[in-house]
Amino acid sequence: MLEIHQLGVSYGAHRALEGVNLFLAPGEVVAVLGANGAGKSSLLKALLGLVPARGQVFLDGEEVTPLILQGRTEALAARGLALVPERGGVFRNLSLRENLLLGSYRGGDPPWEEILALFPHLEKRMPQRVGSMSGGEQRMVALARALAQRPRYLLLDEPTLGLAPILARKILETLPAFTAKGVGVLLVEQNAGLALGVAQRAYLLEQGHLVREGTPEALLRDPSVRQAYLGG
Repeated sequence: MLEIHQLGVSYGAHRALEGVNLFLAPGEVVAVLGANGAGKSSLLKALLGLVPARGQVFLDGEEVTPLILQGRTEALAARGLALVPERGGVFRNLSLRENLLLGSYRGGDPPWEEILALFPHLEKRMPQRVGSMSGGEQRMVALARALAQRPRYLLLDEPTLGLAPILARKILETLPAFTAKGVGVLLVEQNAGLALGVAQRAYLLEQGHLVREGTPEALLRDPSVRQAYLGG
């Protein structure tokens, strides 16, 4: 289990996160909802030591807070944390195959059969430069690269941002392929409707604080959540 206790992130005098507590179990999808500036991306970056943080983080019972405080992103990735950053973070000047090989930097070849079973249309695109692909295809490359890392916990930062609704749904429909392997997925999303449709639990961030948590059904019944994130 990925456990977060009293996590805080500050940028100078600005406190982006304060006192955040949440957990993610293997094989489940947990959504983190919130408006722009709520602290969602800071949460994911803190877990990989990409921004200064305070609090405690445990990974399957082992405290990894020292690695976070030291900015040891490579050591956290080696323990099974994989981040798909906003807009995918692909290497646009490299080919699809090269992007996937970079995902498996920890050793061994990427799990080609699993990747192509999930994204069969990518098989003939391996030599293609990723920068020449569409935005939706680049998100799929980012997810395929995360799969190549063989993660235990997958952190997704706005995977549907800027995509047409049909592509956004297609991206989220890949998540059961991860959870079926026991991977826990922490899904940061602005699109509350889509996120609550795939999550087992959800948290709501407002101005750096967790203000609600519960099942998707409970949050969908909450009038304030519906008004703020689902158009009433």
